[in-house]
Amino acid sequence: MKRAIIYFVSGTLLSFILYYLFVDTQNLALNLYYSLAYGSAWGLAYYLDNPKFSLPLKLGISLLAMVVLVVVGFFIFDLKLAVPSVIKFSIIFVAYYLMASFRSSKSLRE
Repeated sequence: MKRAIIYFVSGTLLSFILYYLFVDTQNLALNLYYSLAYGSAWGLAYYLDNPKFSLPLKLGISLLAMVVLVVVGFFIFDLKLAVPSVIKFSIIFVAYYLMASFRSSKSLRE
């Protein structure tokens, strides 16, 4: 659990710094929101990268996380700005498991 939190925090900080330096947006709250989507994807993917979780459970939890991102984004911004956070989340989540699939253990934890 500690490493999942480290992945969440480091993913959020790294993506926020990259957004701040390279993306020309004036809305820091939106940058932080998108960075939280990236960080939560890394942290959640690492946490769920465990054989005790079944594939349907992993998919259900990731779907629930995407719904939470959209709802929070809808209330803070609007739906037009909330939907890209789901795309960012799902890209990172899938990328994590794609990288894991190339390993013989099918996990990045081991």
